[in-house]
Amino acid sequence: MSKQDRIKWDQRYAAGSYHKNNPVTFLQDWLPRLPVGRALDVACGAGRNAVLLAQAGFQVDAIDISPEGLALARHNAEEQGLAINWIQQDLDLPYRFDTNYDLIIVMWYVDLDLIASLCDCLAPGGYLVCEEHLVTDQEVIGPSSPEFRVAPGELRAALSGVEVLLYEESIENTADGERVASARLIAKNSEDQVIKVTGTRF
Repeated sequence: MSKQDRIKWDQRYAAGSYHKNNPVTFLQDWLPRLPVGRALDVACGAGRNAVLLAQAGFQVDAIDISPEGLALARHNAEEQGLAINWIQQDLDLPYRFDTNYDLIIVMWYVDLDLIASLCDCLAPGGYLVCEEHLVTDQEVIGPSSPEFRVAPGELRAALSGVEVLLYEESIENTADGERVASARLIAKNSEDQVIKVTGTRF
């Protein structure tokens, strides 16, 4: 992420123009099915998903480039009595991630090489949960640049050495009546390392 991106997000957080406080629905739906343990939230922003994980009993590391976003996240967590390890880091620069995470989440942050490498940070039986904006020619919300979207099949193809439990591509209406195109993935670090797709729709 460039310096310009950091400045953009810092300005949005500082101005109060970022209003997404609810956790990602896909993560909320899956979380009760996942074992509680150590978790990593990559590109956590203002911490809405990291807070959800901590509320569910996870020991959470949350990393993002924006100090303004992390300040908001820390304040929100402390108000709820939640202890989260907030890490400020430009994810375009080398960073030694911890390992043996039971859960790693990447929500709406596109860096396929990073996502692939994070599979090596999963504990045996650990899960990767990822949702990204999908490239489409339909009118949808989200980034206008394809740089911040994944092409059909691209997210699934980026992973190796993990078992893909679920892969979906869809264009759906949000609760606000807007349309969103997304790719969603659940993968597990398992011994047999067999890729198995149990759901695909578009």
